[in-house]
Amino acid sequence: MKNQNVYRARNDVYNMLIRLHARHNRTDQARGLFFEMQEWRCKPDADTYNALINAHGRAGQWRWAMNIMDDMLRAAIPPSRSTYNNVISACGSSGRWKEALEGCKRMTDNGVGPDLVTHNIVLSALKRGSQYLKALSYFELMKRRGISPDTVTLNIVINCLVKLGQYAKAVDVFNSMREKGGECAPDIVTYTSVMHAYSVCGQVENCKAIFDMMLSEGLKPNTISYNALIGAYASHGMHVEAFSVFNTLKNSGFRPDVVSYTSLISAYGRSGKPEKAQEIFCMMKQNSCKPNIVSYNALIDAYGSEGKLAEALNVLREMERDGIQPDVITISTLLGACSRGQIVNIDSILSAAKCRGIELNTIAYNSAIGSYLNMGKDEKALQLYRSMREKKVEPDAATFNILITGSWKLGKYDEALKFLDEMMDLKIPLSKEGRLTEAESMFTDMKENCCCPDVVTYTAMIDLYGAAGNCEKAWDVFQEMEMNDIQPDAIAYSSLMKPFNRGWQPERVLHLAKLMKEKGVPINSAATFEILSSCSMLRDWRSASEFIEKMEPSFGYTSLGLLNQVLHFLGKSGKLDSMMKLFYKIIASELHINCGTYLVLLRHLLAAGKWRKYIEVLQWMEDSGIQTSSQMYQKALPYALKDNSEDLIGLIQGKMGSLKHCNRLSNSM
Repeated sequence: MKNQNVYRARNDVYNMLIRLHARHNRTDQARGLFFEMQEWRCKPDADTYNALINAHGRAGQWRWAMNIMDDMLRAAIPPSRSTYNNVISACGSSGRWKEALEGCKRMTDNGVGPDLVTHNIVLSALKRGSQYLKALSYFELMKRRGISPDTVTLNIVINCLVKLGQYAKAVDVFNSMREKGGECAPDIVTYTSVMHAYSVCGQVENCKAIFDMMLSEGLKPNTISYNALIGAYASHGMHVEAFSVFNTLKNSGFRPDVVSYTSLISAYGRSGKPEKAQEIFCMMKQNSCKPNIVSYNALIDAYGSEGKLAEALNVLREMERDGIQPDVITISTLLGACSRGQIVNIDSILSAAKCRGIELNTIAYNSAIGSYLNMGKDEKALQLYRSMREKKVEPDAATFNILITGSWKLGKYDEALKFLDEMMDLKIPLSKEGRLTEAESMFTDMKENCCCPDVVTYTAMIDLYGAAGNCEKAWDVFQEMEMNDIQPDAIAYSSLMKPFNRGWQPERVLHLAKLMKEKGVPINSAATFEILSSCSMLRDWRSASEFIEKMEPSFGYTSLGLLNQVLHFLGKSGKLDSMMKLFYKIIASELHINCGTYLVLLRHLLAAGKWRKYIEVLQWMEDSGIQTSSQMYQKALPYALKDNSEDLIGLIQGKMGSLKHCNRLSNSM
């Protein structure tokens, strides 16, 4: 066309070619056409810029997309909603959620209102950036503004809920979608997300039920849906069911991908069939599906779980020959396997990790320490634990469970108790959920071996039973401690108060407070919080007031956070006079108060309609050098207008104007 004498450059042709290059992620060629059309004196229009932004957005080149829109503005071409959506999408697809939110704000400021597509793009950007809570907050904002979601919106919400572990809420959203239908009807993505939620929860039957429901609704599963079901079976070692779904996947005309094969390898590995896992691995390679690091790790784990460490190490060598470098999960898997079969030199695996520049994480250290202890090499385990602490790798509950249990089995009770003390000092819960039985067994062994538990050990058991919601067991341990002439301290009392309040037994909390008083045990901040909470439950304001009065002499030594909680308690209970009296006493104690204290007062004064006192407190804030805002004064304005208080109306409006002016000056500097 260009070689013809009558050729004239046309926007629609260039725009079409730029879009074509964008579809194939050829950004350089798209940009080249953009410059070429200008050489032919063909001025780019809005469609040209949109196509070019879309091209860079698809390629994840978000900076280019933003710069092109700036060029568009300089060319006096107003961006459309489609332009902004493309730019926001470019930022979101690159994980730049902050820039995506900024783009949405800029869009609104420029008078181009966002539509549902825009909101979905922003939600997707937050999800891609792992900002799941922010995504849910943004969704709530959408609902408050009356924006009706569609299937895409709710799919993102379900995905975020699953990532946050809020599986029941995810299922509730799914059920509401089925009830509403229409634009919110579940699609393949919805069903697959819910299947994944049930899979993570270990509810394989529900996962299969959702898959069958999808079929009954006339939806055709895709590879991702099949993989979700295979993965659910694989996590429980149900290799027969996993292989059946794998075959169904192939018979449905889909080609298994790396996730399909890896899940099947894992299924055979978890069911103790490493040879079958190896067969699937070979089949994967034969079918031109290249294994990734997860595939190799799954095969290493299959051999390692059965104690076949030589074979596991052979897989490691094959992995490196194929150009895939092992990671910390590979090393953790090998270290964990060392104690399951013949003795293998753990040092060599640790050295191999060091040579390859692999930094061990908590899981890797736990595997190595556990392997050393299972082989009776406690000195090596302790040395590795010390190395872990020196390298500032944080131990977790599993680390201490391994150390305490290992020391216990070797008859080193003193060492086990030292680890228990260290665990409590680090404020790590004694046991994760499901480990209570093991902790009980250790506690019993300690007493049977004439190793008397101390106050820390008893308190740890009270914490455990309290966390499990077993108040009576916690109470029994507390009584046993006293019978053994071990004086409970403030931490032990507060640890017992917490489950009583959770179990709605506030009378028992006050009974414990009375015991503390009788035995002269000083009340700490945790106990204070629980005592006030129990008074609130019982609506026993007299006991609360008496207790607060006894606190007064120690205001100088009490944390400001606790005093703020006490002020909040009084305000919440409607005792505004008592709240203000306590505030005056705090001031008199010369304790340095912050903005948080004033905000507690302001909140309860305004809620009770005490707006004149509210204004007075605002002025106290300013006198103490704490910055107020125009919004704070604005909240009191409706009350002043209602009471027709002209002097205070003028004061409030004057303050609002001056504070806004100060803000504008500070923003311009």
